[in-house]
Amino acid sequence: MLADFDKVVPDLSPIMSTEPDVLVLTDIDYDAGLVTLSKLRDVLQEAGLDYPHQLSVRPNTGMPTDLDIDGDGRRGGPRDAQGFGWFSGQGGMAVLSRFPVDLLADHSKVLWKDTHDSTIAKDDPAFAIQRLSSSTFWAVRVAAPDGDLTLLTLGATPPVFDGPDDRNGRRNRDEVLFWAHVLNGDHGPIPEGPVAVIGNLNLDPERGNGLHEAARTLLTHPRLQDPMPGVQTVAWDSTGPMRVSYVLPDRSVTVGENGVTPPSPDLGRHGLVWVDLALR
Repeated sequence: MLADFDKVVPDLSPIMSTEPDVLVLTDIDYDAGLVTLSKLRDVLQEAGLDYPHQLSVRPNTGMPTDLDIDGDGRRGGPRDAQGFGWFSGQGGMAVLSRFPVDLLADHSKVLWKDTHDSTIAKDDPAFAIQRLSSSTFWAVRVAAPDGDLTLLTLGATPPVFDGPDDRNGRRNRDEVLFWAHVLNGDHGPIPEGPVAVIGNLNLDPERGNGLHEAARTLLTHPRLQDPMPGVQTVAWDSTGPMRVSYVLPDRSVTVGENGVTPPSPDLGRHGLVWVDLALR
C-alpha cells in the first residue's frame, strides 16, 4: 500500500495554497505506528511543505464497547463503538506542525455521564461506560516562535442518524460545550495562556439539525473570539451551505487574515478553515 501511496493520496492543493504553520486534520484514520501520517508528511515535504513535528493518539472512533448501543440486536457494529467507526481509529485526528507540539492533556476518556450539565439518558444502554467524545478532546501545546498556543481539539458526532430520543443530537450538544466548560473551570484547572478551540463541531449556529444554542454559547464564550462570523465551511446537498468547522482563538491574541480554502473534488465537502494569529 505504501508503495502506491501516491495513488491514494487526495489532491492536497488546499493545503499547498494555504501553507499553514500548524495543520489539524480531522477524519483521518489512525494507526499505532503513525505510518500513514508520516507518509502524508513526506508527501507534503516533497511538495515544499515541511512539518517536522506530528502528533496523533488513538481516538474513540471505532473503539469497541461490547454493547448493543444502537439497539439492532447485535454487538460490534459501527454505532456500538465509543465513536462511530467500522474499526478502531477510523476517522480520527492528527496534528502536523512546523513548530514543536506537546500533548498536555487528553480528555477523550471522560465519560459522558460525568461531564458538566450532561444530557445522557439515565437508561442509556452505555450509561456506565460511554465516553463523551466521539473522536478526541486534546489540549496540544504549540511552541511557536512568538509564544505558546494551546489547541483545544474536537471532532463532534453529527446530530443526526439517530431516533426520536435524539441521542446524537444531545451528545453533539455536550461535545460542543465541553471546552466551554473547561474554560469555565468545570473540568479541572482552567488552561493558562492563549488557547484556540479548533475542529469540526458538526453544528451550525442557526441552520440544519442540532441544538444550535450550544454552538452559539461556544462562539460567544468570553475567553474566545470568532474571527469569521457567518462564514460557510461546507455545502451539503440536503441543507446547502453550513458552518461546521471552526477556529476560535483566545481573545488575548491578535487575529490577522483568515478564510476558508475550498476543498479539492476528492477531499470531500469540507473547506480548510485558516486563521493567521499573532501571539504577541
